[in-house]
Amino acid sequence: MSATKAIGSTVIPCLMYRDAPAMIDWLCRTIGFTKKGVFTDESGRVMHAELTLGAGMVMLSSAPLDDDRGPWARLIRQPDQLDGAETQSPSVNVTDPDAVYKRVRENGGEIVFDIENKGYGGRGFTCRDPERHLWHIGSYDPWNA
Repeated sequence: MSATKAIGSTVIPCLMYRDAPAMIDWLCRTIGFTKKGVFTDESGRVMHAELTLGAGMVMLSSAPLDDDRGPWARLIRQPDQLDGAETQSPSVNVTDPDAVYKRVRENGGEIVFDIENKGYGGRGFTCRDPERHLWHIGSYDPWNA
């Protein structure tokens, strides 16, 4: 028996963006996230942000300036620093992936793998946001498969 109390998300992806305020707006407008909390420093850089979608969450911050890379940030690279490669990719479950697909195309996202019905269930696609982070968007819910 686990002593862990019931909470929302137990795994929360964390991302860094060069223009975090613009990407927060893009993620909310395009994918459907809601701002739970956005905490900035005196210069307007995002120190910590929490975006929710249903019971899920992503956290993000502004990528540090080269002269301001702390221990955590020294372990992180942006996709353009790795020739577009990623070492992780958030997967987002939505009720209408076709509507999100349309908004991604309209709002400057890049479709990497076109929308399709998946053999394991659901419908989905893979895209890059304007800063080239990779996202999978789909209706497959592994908790109810």
